Amino acid sequence: MTINYRPRGVCSAHMRVEVEDGVIQSLQVQGGCSGNLQGISRLVEGMEVSEAIRRLEGIRCGFKSTSCPDQLAQALKQYKQD
Repeated sequence: MTINYRPRGVCSAHMRVEVEDGVIQSLQVQGGCSGNLQGISRLVEGMEVSEAIRRLEGIRCGFKSTSCPDQLAQALKQYKQD
């Protein structure tokens, strides 16, 4: 399944997550801090959705109340609810 998500409150503009049998197959992010987001993308590949949510939810970016990792967790939570 493909998740297309528009993050809120962060620099990235779009996230595309491929999930198969509850496991993240790939993550592509447009915008944001390229190096950090490439690193996050590689780290979450092969990770179970629930584990990624547990690890990423609540991370903040500077003074913001959210971050790109937190927004990824929100996208994955939406996926689980649907």
